Amino acid sequence: MTGKSIRMGRIIDRNSGRTVIVPMDHGVTLGPIPGLARVQETINAVASGGANAIVIHKGLAEIGLNGNRKRVSLIIHLSASTRVNSDPNSKVMVCTVEEAIKLGADAVSVHVNLGAEDEGAMIKDLGAVAKTAADWGMPLLAMMYMRGPKIRNEYDVTVVKHAARVGAELGADIVKVPYTGSPETFREVVEGCFVPVVIAGGEKMDTDGDILEMVKGSITAGGAGVSIGRNVFQHRDPTKIVSAIGRIVHNAQTEKSL
Repeated sequence: MTGKSIRMGRIIDRNSGRTVIVPMDHGVTLGPIPGLARVQETINAVASGGANAIVIHKGLAEIGLNGNRKRVSLIIHLSASTRVNSDPNSKVMVCTVEEAIKLGADAVSVHVNLGAEDEGAMIKDLGAVAKTAADWGMPLLAMMYMRGPKIRNEYDVTVVKHAARVGAELGADIVKVPYTGSPETFREVVEGCFVPVVIAGGEKMDTDGDILEMVKGSITAGGAGVSIGRNVFQHRDPTKIVSAIGRIVHNAQTEKSL
C-alpha cells in the first residue's frame, strides 16, 4: 500500500493530518456557473490560497494539472448527473480509476445519494470503485449524502452519521458529508466513522463568518478538514477564503473574518 500512502500524503497534509479540498465538479451538474466559467483563473486562485486538492471531471484534467501556478493535488470525480435529469439524485459512472491514473490523478471520488430511488446502483458502483482503487493504490473520496423521498432532513445527525459509516464500510479512504450544525452533533459523525471525515460546504452562505464558523465547528469535533465548493469558488476572493479556511484546518486558529 506504499503507493496509496504516498498519494494520501498529497491529499492530507502530513503535519496537520487534515485537508482543504475545493470541489469544482459542478459544471457537469449545473453548467458554467459563476466561479467556474473561467475555471483556469479559479484553479489558480484556490491554489494560491493553499488548497491541498481540487475535485474536477476528467475533461479538465489538463487544466487542473498543468494550468495552476502552484500545483494542487488532483482528484478526478468518477460519477455525475445533471440538474435537468428527471432524477438529479441519480449518479452514474462517467470515468474509471484507470482513466484517472492515466490523467495523473492523485485520488478519485464518487458521489452517492442514499435514499434515492436508485441507491442500490450507486452503492454497487461505490463498492466496485473501492475494489479497483485499492488494487491500484488510489485513495478514494466518497461524497455521501442522504437525499430521497424518505429523507426529511439531510443534515440530521442520525442520517449523516449513517451516510459516513456506509462510505467507510464500503471502502472509502476519506468520507465527505454535510455538516450537522454543531460540534456536539458532528462529533457523533466523526466518532462513528473510522476514516477521515470532511465537511461539504453546502449552499452559498451569506457571510464569511458563517463559513468560518462551520469550518471551526467541524475541526473542534475532530473532523479531518473540508471539501467546500461554491462557498470558495463563488467567493469574491477565493484566495483569501481558502487561506482563512486553511489556517483553521491546519493550525486550529480562530478566524471570524478575512
